[in-house]
Amino acid sequence: MPITGELIRRLRIEVGLTQAQLAELVGVSQAHIAKIEQGKVDPRLSTVNRILRVLTEKRVKKCGDIMTRNVISAKPEERITEISEKMVRHGISQVPVIDRGRVIGTVTEESIMRRLGSDIANQTAEEVMTSPLPIVDENMSVEKVKALLGKHQGVLVSQNGKIVGIITRSDVLKALCLPLEWTNIKE
Repeated sequence: MPITGELIRRLRIEVGLTQAQLAELVGVSQAHIAKIEQGKVDPRLSTVNRILRVLTEKRVKKCGDIMTRNVISAKPEERITEISEKMVRHGISQVPVIDRGRVIGTVTEESIMRRLGSDIANQTAEEVMTSPLPIVDENMSVEKVKALLGKHQGVLVSQNGKIVGIITRSDVLKALCLPLEWTNIKE
C-alpha cells in the first residue's frame, strides 16, 4: 500500500492526534502536515519516516487497552467447589489466588481436573493452586505479552503494584480482530 497524504491523515485521526500535535511531535509546522495530507507537497523521505515513527508509536496497543478489568479471584482458604462455581458462572478457566493483596497462585481448570477423584470438594485453593500467573505493567505492549501467553493461560496486569486486570489468549485474539496493521486500513 503506498503511503499517501490520505493514509497519513487516516492514521493521525485513528491515533487521536490533531495536525498541530503531530506537527509538534515530528518537528514541522502544522501547515506542512496539512499540505502533506492534502497531497499538495511531496515531503522529504526523512519527514515521512518521522511521521510514520510517531504514528506507529501511538498505534501500539498496551496491556491496559485490552485487559479485562474485573478480575475474579479466590482466597487461599476458599473451597474448590466455590471456585469452580465462580469459574462456570463467569465463563473463565483460571482464577488468581490472592492473599492480603498479594498474588500467591492460580487455580486453573487443569489443576482442578488433575485432582478429580480425590476429595476435591473439601480441598481449598491453597491445596490445588499452581504457580501465579505472570504480572505485567498496564503500559507493556501487547506484542511482548504474546510470548508469555505461549507459556501461560493468562497474565495479570498491574498498575502501581495493584492488580487491575487480566489478559487471556482470548483477549489477544479479540484485539487481533481490530485493525492493528496499516494494511488493514481501507483506502
